[in-house]
Formats: sequence, structure tokens, C-alpha cells
Amino acid sequence: MTRRRIRRVYLLAIAALLVAAPGLLGFWAFLVEPDRLIVVEHRLALRGWPVQHGPLRVALMADLHAGAPFMDRAKIKSIVETTNGLQPDLVVIAGDFVIDGVIGGTPMAAADLAPLLGKLQAPLGTFAVLGNHDHWNDGSSIAAALEASGVRVLENEAVKVARRQGAFWLVGLADVMAGHPDPGMALAGLDGAPAIAVIHNPDLYASDRLPVVLALAGHTHGGQVSLPLIGPPIVPSRYGARYARGLVLEQGLPIYVTSGLGTSILPLRLGVPPELVILTLTSK
Repeated sequence: MTRRRIRRVYLLAIAALLVAAPGLLGFWAFLVEPDRLIVVEHRLALRGWPVQHGPLRVALMADLHAGAPFMDRAKIKSIVETTNGLQPDLVVIAGDFVIDGVIGGTPMAAADLAPLLGKLQAPLGTFAVLGNHDHWNDGSSIAAALEASGVRVLENEAVKVARRQGAFWLVGLADVMAGHPDPGMALAGLDGAPAIAVIHNPDLYASDRLPVVLALAGHTHGGQVSLPLIGPPIVPSRYGARYARGLVLEQGLPIYVTSGLGTSILPLRLGVPPELVILTLTSK
């Protein structure tokens, strides 16, 4: 093959790729990536976590949006089984259990979802807060269904979690968009034990300085789309992409935001696959 012919074949191949790229991206974004599940593991050394408490393994999930495309009973069972297989000490769910109005989705009742989540296994229990979509879809009924299945819902309250190495507080705050967060009420009974806050929308952490060693949140979905060199074009936050996903320090206070498991508004993900986060907390 001559050099001229090789060059021609090369240019034709590039042209074909450019023509096919939008279709391939659309196929991946709407049919492949939303159905994936990756496990993200991080080790976080926290200033306020006492050395004697030893490591704490926390499974963090959020934004299931049960009933959205790719989030049916079988997928939720698979997520639960994957979580249990990772053997966390504690499971935290940062809100938005349900969804309505997603193209191609079929809303799932909390009464059907809660027993599936009730099969999560962790020695220290499973705890949750409600998200804006939960409040918009009868939050009290969703909370009741979760509680009946063994998932403890925290709404402006704190629970002290007993542990042989040392107790700690888990503080759950109401959603800043659709609920009425009251940090004063939630933090009123805290003693000197370290505290971990669970919130749905990370914007709350920017406006309220909480005396905790770590905050856990969801809501943003990582923008659902993240482009190379650009990042997420749209993030549902007053602070743009600051809280899109991952670990963020607010004046030295850490918050970890998961990009979640389901989809909202449009059933697509691109560059932001559904994730289950495992955080191992240690002393700094």
C-alpha cells in the first residue's frame, strides 16, 4: 500500500469516527453508563477522629431514585448484595429514594423499595436522611416505610452509635430545598464524642458550620454529565461545580459528596457512572 493510499484510508477512518461519535456517545450515555455500578474506596484521615476509635468503614450511597430507568428491583437487589459483600461497619443513605417524571421510568412505591434496603447488613446499622424528591412525594410515608424495614431515618436529630472502640454521633439534617433543617435542634444533645453529619444537599454545609469531623452528602449526581477538560456543565447547586462530587474542604472541615446511583430529569450519565462509596475513616 502506497503512502498516499495509507493517508487516504487514515483520513477516511477519522471522518467515519467523527460522523459516528455522536451516536456512540448517545448510546453510551443513555444505555450503558446509567446501568453501570462502580465501587469507589477512599481512606480519610480525620483530625477529630480519636486514635483509639480505630478505623471505621462506612458505605455511602445516595440518589437511588427507585423506578427511574435502570433502577428496578433487580438493580436495587444487586446494589444491596454488592454493599453487603464489602462488609461495611455502617451504611449511610443520603436521601432521594424515589423519583417521578423521569422519561422511561416507572415510579416505585416506598413500600416496595424499603424491604429491599432492609436487607443491608452492617454491624452498626443503616441510617438515612430524606432528600428533596422524598419530601415532594410524601416524605413521612417514605420515612415510615424505611423505619419499618430497619433503616433509621434521621430528621434534625442525632443518634449515638455505640462501638467497642468508642462511641460516635451520627447527625441527620432535613433537606435544605424541601425540608426545614434545624442544626441547633440536631446538635443540642451532643457531648464530646466525635460526630458525623448526614445531609442530602451539600449546599447546607456551606451555609451552616457544623461541629463535626465529617459530613456526607449526595444530591448533585456529579452533574450526571462530566466532559473532559470542562467538567460538569450543570450541577444542581448554588455553588456551581464546587460540590459536584468527591471530597471538599470547607475551611478545613471535610465533606464527601457521592455522585449517587440513579438518574433524575433525564435518564443519562456520561463520565459520571453510578457509584457506591466506601470510606474508611481513621485518625489524622
